[in-house]
Amino acid sequence: MKVIVTKDYDELSKEAFKVMKEVLDARPDAVLGLATGSSPEGLYAEMVKDHKENGTSYKDVHTYNLDEYVGIDRNDPQSYYTFMNDHLFSHVDIDPANTHVPYGSTAEDAKAYDDQVKGVDIQLLGIGRNGHIGFNEPGTPFDERTHIVELTESTRDANKRFFDDDINKVPTHAITQGIGTVMDAKKILLVANGESKADAVKAMVEGPVDTACPASVLQNHPDVVVIVDEAAASKLNR
Repeated sequence: MKVIVTKDYDELSKEAFKVMKEVLDARPDAVLGLATGSSPEGLYAEMVKDHKENGTSYKDVHTYNLDEYVGIDRNDPQSYYTFMNDHLFSHVDIDPANTHVPYGSTAEDAKAYDDQVKGVDIQLLGIGRNGHIGFNEPGTPFDERTHIVELTESTRDANKRFFDDDINKVPTHAITQGIGTVMDAKKILLVANGESKADAVKAMVEGPVDTACPASVLQNHPDVVVIVDEAAASKLNR
């Protein structure tokens, strides 16, 4: 696991873009695993800027997102489908047919999506305050595949800022790639910023590999780059 500490979020996003661009340059038909949330927004802005200024093409790229809320309309402003279109897809030359965001509420829906996710060249991740990756909450088995999950109160509380600060408006379930699905990716890029992520980052990098911190499993992956700002790295031994 390679850990890069940056002075601030802007530098974090630029460093993350370098890692992503290396993959895109090597494989114009790369398969990208993508994530939502505030941490990757700067990276997506860098990807859009590069596309507009340098013409980096996404016409042959395929993407698979990590997760989506259950029971939310595709076009709801807070759906992850909307997020991806707003922050990346609608600003580059990607074929909408090559973009995939999970959708559904049943085990059959989850398996159908898991069966699609193959050959991911780089998987982008954020990390939750409780160490979750995707919506794989603490206690999730490391070999879990795409599944329907009931969201913990801490995760719903963290996301209520997107729902008028009302936890009752936050969906109670999500469909998420499992940890086993994520670990199949050839390379993993995790970004985290802010002091609220410091405990989770420490547990991921320096703690035992334990389902109590789902992200700690990344210690077992052969090619992981973790990029964090000073605040998120503040509890690391360095």
